[in-house]
Amino acid sequence: MTSLNLPPLPPVGGETTGRNVVDIVAQQHRELLRLCDRMLAHPGDRKITDVVIATLSRHLSCEEQYLYPAIRKAVPGGEELADRELAEDQALLVTLQQLQRSRSAEHAADVAAAVRRHVDADAEELLPVLVQMVPVEDLIRVGNRFETAAEAAPTRPHPATPSTPPWNKVVDPAVAVVDKLRDVVTRRTTYSKDL
Repeated sequence: MTSLNLPPLPPVGGETTGRNVVDIVAQQHRELLRLCDRMLAHPGDRKITDVVIATLSRHLSCEEQYLYPAIRKAVPGGEELADRELAEDQALLVTLQQLQRSRSAEHAADVAAAVRRHVDADAEELLPVLVQMVPVEDLIRVGNRFETAAEAAPTRPHPATPSTPPWNKVVDPAVAVVDKLRDVVTRRTTYSKDL
């Protein structure tokens, strides 16, 4: 049994491969900061705003599904840390929804500021303690799940959906199907590589 109560690995190979969740989250944070800077520099560019909304929606969904449960399980005081982060993420989803509706420079600035606070909190509090408390093999296994969840995550903010397992792991992929259908129909850009 692992420190995060992950299911046992199949008895094949014996080595866990992939990127660990801390590296994945840090890379996504760097991408989000770059996208927010770009959005603020080009406030009228709908494509950039759409990509910020989609990228941030996917990121927050994955953190709620895998990062915060790991914090709860492995970190002393993790319940309070995770609850605080969930509350901040909920507020960020509401702000993101306002940006999606208005596309105003004011809401873009609010989202960018909230993303910076989110990145700083994760980098200063959550990620370092997770590295100290969880074996690297478990971090890699959570990272694999995190990357898989990103492909099945919503591309639009849904602050009213559940934010904790098990319900978010059921609802988010279902909501994502609708989001992705809407994205195709409206030809909405959702990945930075497509800008």
